[in-house]
Amino acid sequence: MPVMNSNARGALMALLAFAIYATHDVVVKFLGALYSPVQIIFFSVLLSFPLVTLMLMGDRTDGNLRPRHPWWSLVRMVSTVITGLSAFYAFSVLPLAQTYAILFAAPLLITILAIPVLGEKVGIRRGLAVVVGLIGVLIVLRPGQADLALGHLAALTAAVFSSLASVIVRKIGSEERSAVLVLYPMVANFIVLGLALPFVYQPMPIEHIGMLGIIASFGFVAMLLVIGAYRSAEAVIVAPMQYSQIIWAAIYGAIFFGESIDLYTAIGTIVIIASGIYIVLREGGGKVETKRPVLESRSRHETGTTPRISLLLSRTAAREVGE
Repeated sequence: MPVMNSNARGALMALLAFAIYATHDVVVKFLGALYSPVQIIFFSVLLSFPLVTLMLMGDRTDGNLRPRHPWWSLVRMVSTVITGLSAFYAFSVLPLAQTYAILFAAPLLITILAIPVLGEKVGIRRGLAVVVGLIGVLIVLRPGQADLALGHLAALTAAVFSSLASVIVRKIGSEERSAVLVLYPMVANFIVLGLALPFVYQPMPIEHIGMLGIIASFGFVAMLLVIGAYRSAEAVIVAPMQYSQIIWAAIYGAIFFGESIDLYTAIGTIVIIASGIYIVLREGGGKVETKRPVLESRSRHETGTTPRISLLLSRTAAREVGE
């Protein structure tokens, strides 16, 4: 019974976290209609730095901030910058539900990328689940029947590079300091987008600056809730909760943007979610593979605006062991 209570508490915390994430993405979509993703992400990162710094002040691990795997770290930094720009742009130009449907392909792509990067062997069942999920992506995009816009390419790009960043963390995470893995993508966003900012900057009224604060704070609060969820419940319970965002996408899309989910998006989303949940359950059961790159991704695409949840989980776990 205590396990059930713990799992239920973790599931509820995760549901709340992903509701906050969905609200975060609504603000991104609203601002994205007025400003460049470069400007939105730059100031979101800038406002997130104080919150992240407070968290890292408790890191008592000895060492420096030089990466032990500089080339993998560089690829990950580039991946997170591309993911952030692509995802924020996709949210600004595509319907919320359609953007989520494409981003939900990340567990499928992580499974594929784990083969060359981690040397993982994927069983036939998970392989078939990946194929089915990718068919779901094609149903959403329906090439040849609907006009594919730059937003669709941006969403696919975000899913691919977010998956690559997740697999790289799985590969080097046990050897790199959490502070290195947390700070480098944020610093990369700050420097790269800061250099690009003068070319796209538009003056912002105070209420829009406040919305940037909402993006930073909502992302941070949701991250803390997901961490709490994973510490309360089994990963196999928490991970599928990310798909609840499609419900909020339908609600928010209808209320704020006059959007509706078309039949192809609905069918494709169901196929993608079903295959993603199957992969999570296979990893959680431990029946095929010993590595679990999908569960280790902690359910949210990495944009470099807030720390990865898995890194903070590992840091707090290490601190508790040390105590």
